[in-house]
Amino acid sequence: MNHFLIAPVVLPALVAPFIIMVVRHHLDLIRIFSLASTVALVAISMVLAAQAADGTVQVYELGNWPAPFGIVLVLDRLAALMVLLTSVLALVVNLYVIGTGWDERGANFHALFQFQLMGIIGAFLTGAAFNLFVFFEVLLIASYGLMIHAGGTRRFQAGVQYVVYNLLGSTLFLFALGTLYSVTGTLNMADLAVRVAEIPAEDTALLRVGAVMLLLVFAIKAAVIPLHFWLPASYANAPLPVAALFAIMTKVGAYAILRMYTMVFGPDLAITEGLAGAWLMPAALATLALGAIGILGSYRIGRLVAFGAITSMGTLLTAIAMFTPESVAAALYYTLHSTLAAAFMFLVVDQISERQGIEITAQRPMPQSGLIAALFFAGAIAMAGMPPLSGFLGKLLVMDAARDHDLVWWIWAVILVSSLITILGMARAGSLLFWKSHGVTAAASGQEQPEPYEEEANEQDESPPQRVAALPIVACFALLSGLILLTVFAGPASRYAEATATQLFTPQIYIDAVLGRGTQ
Repeated sequence: MNHFLIAPVVLPALVAPFIIMVVRHHLDLIRIFSLASTVALVAISMVLAAQAADGTVQVYELGNWPAPFGIVLVLDRLAALMVLLTSVLALVVNLYVIGTGWDERGANFHALFQFQLMGIIGAFLTGAAFNLFVFFEVLLIASYGLMIHAGGTRRFQAGVQYVVYNLLGSTLFLFALGTLYSVTGTLNMADLAVRVAEIPAEDTALLRVGAVMLLLVFAIKAAVIPLHFWLPASYANAPLPVAALFAIMTKVGAYAILRMYTMVFGPDLAITEGLAGAWLMPAALATLALGAIGILGSYRIGRLVAFGAITSMGTLLTAIAMFTPESVAAALYYTLHSTLAAAFMFLVVDQISERQGIEITAQRPMPQSGLIAALFFAGAIAMAGMPPLSGFLGKLLVMDAARDHDLVWWIWAVILVSSLITILGMARAGSLLFWKSHGVTAAASGQEQPEPYEEEANEQDESPPQRVAALPIVACFALLSGLILLTVFAGPASRYAEATATQLFTPQIYIDAVLGRGTQ
């Protein structure tokens, strides 16, 4: 077995308690260990991605117990891609948090941050549905703490809503797993795929119930209408660097849909044929449309980007709902873009809110107005899917994959119209924040300069001065560079996405590797 495979789960799991128990009173040491951990995580992820690039499926059996009896971690192209994306995003967010001093505004930020990474990466690597639930709970528990970091009434209220809604989702997840186990006697994904295929069509009523409940759970995690209500308030009121990390959390739900409904409940399986796509496509299009309308109607800049995240999930799930290799390849490319674009915009918005407040109104020009305006402009282009950045290519791939779909005209119309609305919403916000602000002076407005976002959200927050003023901007430019590289190297990225989609729609390779029927 390749023991390197478990390293991205074990590393943050060890660093987090070490930070709490050994160096919790020394902020500089906490930052050193947290940053070193994320750098090591990026290096490990790159090695795993290189190992998975040739299509080999690697299996790690904990305790040397073989599947389906033991716990297994599985590395294929999709898992390697998502782990690498998570680790790179974590490194950038960690640098930003250190540069802005966000980690000083509450206790145990970096420990929770590491536990969050453990949960997200574990969810991508696990080969069992029950352990997917376990890692979901790890990342959710950590996210509860990160959500209310630095306190505040509005943030606490949004955190309570976030907790309650996700606890309901977790309860439904347990019901779904219990239903599937009662029918199949297993929760290992590969073993589930084998046993589900063997069940006679006349005995599948309970199995379909479990599959529907599981899809609802993943839809909650992916913020699909009408199960999206937790996301706008949660992301807008969370510390914005935390929201940048949360950009990968909704992708966990999309990943789970891809994994379960291409392998266990595949589109070609007679007993569950069309189960996911029939409901998911209309919901994804509605999510895309509502997110765009939310952008246009947002009066607070955090909600603007939160609805932008909903819009990107609508586009992503529209591609997934077609369940063809071409559409899934487009979805994977768009996953990379949308994660980087949403995280980038959350960091830029944090820079704006620290300087000027959370309201989208014309105010006095902020410090570094030109630089921040340029970053906002680039982020708006990325989120709207306009050329020349990778969002434009991603949407083109999704639309091209929809050419033979029954709802092709609906898909094209919703994507194009929502892109137009997103452009209008972003242009409105940008013109108020940067252009019209130059016509406003303190004397003309007759108002005092608004307090920063955190001062408004929490009267007890004290925004410390930035010790490394350049580091937050460097972090923003790092994500922007990622978007540019994804555009320049769209060809290789698309080919990798196509190979990954092909592997997903050939689940027998995964099944044989996990169950020991072939070469691992």
